[in-house]
Amino acid sequence: MINKLTFVTGLAIGYVLGAKAGRERYEQIRKLSGTVAGSPPAQKAGHAAAELGRGAGVKAGRAIGEHLPERVGRHLPDRFGRHGANGTSVTPPRYGQGL
Repeated sequence: MINKLTFVTGLAIGYVLGAKAGRERYEQIRKLSGTVAGSPPAQKAGHAAAELGRGAGVKAGRAIGEHLPERVGRHLPDRFGRHGANGTSVTPPRYGQGL
């Protein structure tokens, strides 16, 4: 969502600058922004932000993977009954202890 907002904002700013300054000035601004975006410090910052995002995503995925089964497992018997269609228990023993 933030990426879309950033893109739309950049698009709007570019349009306004281009309309006000004329095509020549707009091209000058576009080239400058490309130079800045391609500079080593900007590239380094972009890579660091991407790595931070990947790390946060992996961490969140692990946390969800660890806690989701026990939380969902606690509620399954209440929603669907204690036994499956063939008479077997729906909930594994570790989840059926009233957590």
